[in-house]
Amino acid sequence: MSNKELQALKERYVARGAASPNEQFADHAKNAELWDADGKRMIDFAGGIGVLNLGHRHPKVVEAVKAQLDKVMHTCQTVMPYEGYVKVAEKLSHLTPVRGHAKVMLANSGAEALENALKIARAATGKTNVICFDGGYHGRTFMTMAMNGKVNPYQTDFGPMPGTVFRAPYPVPYHGVSEEEALRGLRMVLKTDANPKDTAAIVIEPVLGEGGFYAAPHSFLKAIRDICDEHGMLMIVDEVQSGFGRTGKMFAIEHSGVEPDMMTMAKSMADGMPISAIVGTDKYMDASGPNSLGGTYTGSPVSCAAALAVMEVFEQEDILGMSQRLGEKLKKRFAQWQEKFEHVDNVRNLGPMAAFELVEDKASRTPRADLAAAVTAKAKEKGLILLSCGMYGNSIRFLMPVTIEDDILEEGLKIVEEALTEVS
Repeated sequence: MSNKELQALKERYVARGAASPNEQFADHAKNAELWDADGKRMIDFAGGIGVLNLGHRHPKVVEAVKAQLDKVMHTCQTVMPYEGYVKVAEKLSHLTPVRGHAKVMLANSGAEALENALKIARAATGKTNVICFDGGYHGRTFMTMAMNGKVNPYQTDFGPMPGTVFRAPYPVPYHGVSEEEALRGLRMVLKTDANPKDTAAIVIEPVLGEGGFYAAPHSFLKAIRDICDEHGMLMIVDEVQSGFGRTGKMFAIEHSGVEPDMMTMAKSMADGMPISAIVGTDKYMDASGPNSLGGTYTGSPVSCAAALAVMEVFEQEDILGMSQRLGEKLKKRFAQWQEKFEHVDNVRNLGPMAAFELVEDKASRTPRADLAAAVTAKAKEKGLILLSCGMYGNSIRFLMPVTIEDDILEEGLKIVEEALTEVS
């Protein structure tokens, strides 16, 4: 079917709240390229919102999925467990920098991982409150919507959010929030709203995802670790978007040397197959009773096969080296754009988790969400899938596969530069 025919069906049958504004429909893809239903080629700098760090249809992942389909597709691991679930847990327990010996629970999505992390934290501490941060994004279930540090569009139409969720400032000096002010705000929340004796956990993204690709200073993460230790709270790090090689290390928290009590991950964990994980110190992960955690599809055999293949690819193909080299290329190009374009400012990256802001001018730093929208629209016209993000909607973020070929990368970056030239 053509894009036009599929769009007509979408408008008739897909709920407006779940529908994409994009009128192109994916037909097939390979690594960093995608072709729509009309055969138009697109370069993919979005990666399904950070899901495809190894690119579309990595051969080893596809092979592993096909092999698993010939064995078992589903049994529900709480009814009849299988090797894949156990092997994924084993590998993640060794890969993940949490304190002590790690245990693992698998789920289906990032939001589900965060929900279960909070359940585990409550069981382990006997406390209920959770502290999150401005600009944070954790999902679209009710608890994770309450945890999100941005109202629109995630909470707008859905009534009261669950209680016992409190918010602290995230350090973004460019927008007037220093690390010192963020720590003062966190300590004030503990004094005025979230009594430490009732607070189970502090949840933080080491690099804000939807919030704008701002990396927390290492000293800020260490301070949170100290505050959690002081008050008997758990430190939960959300690596759903920043994990699996996005920042030049397997997990962004590794840059700081901080060891959290729990981590959540999803997205590029299985290069397109739905799976997520909660990895935490064993005494916390074992805190709740038998059959208290799980779900019909959690850690499905096919998704586990994909996740195992992804981790094997990381071991065999120097993915972290590719990620670091890609980050350096983006850093260099962004610096050129900041010098060249008056509206481009605050270029930043942690590895290839990279972004820049579009502003009125560098002196005022006034956010220009309209320019960001114009750049992404112009890029799309030219054959590039590009995403904006941020509290003010004015940041352009880059989530191309770290496996992207040099010539495809250069072609995409030239499109971005052309778009900036034409809309500035």
